[in-house]
Amino acid sequence: MLKERELDHDSDPTLEDLRALLVAIYGTDFGVHSPTWISRFTDMSRQAASYRHGRVLLAGDAAHVHGPAGGQGLNVGVLDAVNLGWKLAQVVNGTSSDNLLDTYHAERHPVGARVLHNTMAQVALNNPDPRNQASFATVTDLLRMDEPRRRIGGMISALDIHYDLGAGHPLLGRRMPDLDLQTADGTTRAFGLLHEARPVLLNLEARNGFDVSPWPRVRLVDATYDGAWELPVLGEVAAPGSVLIRPDGHVVWTGDLTDPALPEALATWFGMAA
Repeated sequence: MLKERELDHDSDPTLEDLRALLVAIYGTDFGVHSPTWISRFTDMSRQAASYRHGRVLLAGDAAHVHGPAGGQGLNVGVLDAVNLGWKLAQVVNGTSSDNLLDTYHAERHPVGARVLHNTMAQVALNNPDPRNQASFATVTDLLRMDEPRRRIGGMISALDIHYDLGAGHPLLGRRMPDLDLQTADGTTRAFGLLHEARPVLLNLEARNGFDVSPWPRVRLVDATYDGAWELPVLGEVAAPGSVLIRPDGHVVWTGDLTDPALPEALATWFGMAA
């Protein structure tokens, strides 16, 4: 990456532009030739104040722009759409009230803000002045340690996202781990259960007396899993009895199927009982 003095240009960058910059900065063009791709970008960081205004909903680059550090732009935009899509479908189909769309901004705006924050930090660390390079060296030393590396890796990959859905099991508000479950159909990956874009009530207990028919979109799956439950950054957590998983893969309830909070969670996220 090379910095140009001028922000505005009337043409795409060329190999000669690249050579001129290399010579200006390093005194040589290093014999550069046959480029596959040359592009310009900025480290501009902007975020919409609100992702929703009535019937207008913003996602992806319409909601946030930032420097390309860490390659996070595509990831955060796709996750915006995955978070919004099933909620929008339920409201359009009359399954859920209009209020469900407010959870889109509440959940995704903090995630976008954090991406802007960490990309700005990465841009600063790559600045060649001595003070920022001293910071870069310090961070590099920290990332040789397991705990900082797990935290930064989880943040840049977006695998550590935690929507604030209240107190409870560590899974609550986090992405369901992709476990190898044993079901009546044999070994099934947890994410395979979400391919139909339907909510899944995953029962991991011996008994099953819960009637899910009032919520016809929700799929009840009986399964067992004997391995460890491990979450990015957090590590191993206690196995839950049952989990309610949204179509975007995030857990909105954990507990026993007799828990009176289960029908409340189903109504909150997937409409009132039919």
